[in-house]
Amino acid sequence: MQVEARGLAPRPMPRFPVAAILADRGAGPEPSPRTAGAHWPSLGRLAHVRLGPGAFSIWLQLRGETRVEAREGRFALAAGEWLALACDSAPALDAGPHGITLGVVLPVAPGGRGCELLPGRGRMIARDLRVALRLWRKGRSASVRGGDVAARALCAMLQHLASQQRDLERGIARCPGRSLRRKRQILGRLQRARLFLEGHRDRVVRLTELAELTSFSSWYLSKTFHVLYDESPQAASVRLRLERACELLAHTDDAIGEIGAACGFDNSCSFARAFRTRFRTTASAWREAARGGAAGGAPGG
Repeated sequence: MQVEARGLAPRPMPRFPVAAILADRGAGPEPSPRTAGAHWPSLGRLAHVRLGPGAFSIWLQLRGETRVEAREGRFALAAGEWLALACDSAPALDAGPHGITLGVVLPVAPGGRGCELLPGRGRMIARDLRVALRLWRKGRSASVRGGDVAARALCAMLQHLASQQRDLERGIARCPGRSLRRKRQILGRLQRARLFLEGHRDRVVRLTELAELTSFSSWYLSKTFHVLYDESPQAASVRLRLERACELLAHTDDAIGEIGAACGFDNSCSFARAFRTRFRTTASAWREAARGGAAGGAPGG
């Protein structure tokens, strides 16, 4: 694993495999000496961190904003948000002038099973964020000593992160597959596809791109995605791009045609038609209402 950093640079990356740490969510994971291979980077004050492929990583935003660019696309982490990325995501993070980001990186040997957390993103309430900060500090301190102390500290952190993914876990029951392991594997791949759509809200995403990312056929991906998320990948892409358009309408003075182009629409007519179909109003009227406080921000899907 390669780590490139400037600013608040993390310590050298240990090279240890990580077992399936969260196999039993009810009783909690059994610590293993191999979990000491976790890495606990932090960055802030315009710092930069880049990870090579081969590690599952989770990032927590404490303050300000941090830009993340990975195989799944581009993301902006605001205070309280978390982002979990798969082993081959190879993320690069750039903290803003006031950004503070904490990470947990789990090296995985080629062919290893990795951890049981799922790719995805979400937001923690203030109380959970304070707990995460305390656990992260304990984990980073314990990693110096290694052994069971480090393993238990990492397990506690991963259990807390797993509690933030309960909504995602409910999707397992809707996934095809004969075993829980197969269902979880499918859910993890579909979560990556969903992240890819979120990370590419500036353009149309082809179904073949998602199929390549997930190693599913286009037909299987489209069918399973619809079963799990109640919308097709194409519909999700349009929804996400229109939600981004709402953000730009509310927070920039860009022309409506420019906003449509920035969200991947071929021309002003196609953007206007899609916007009216979804929100039952024009982009101009939406902008006026949003700035007047009536819209209260970008509408949900």
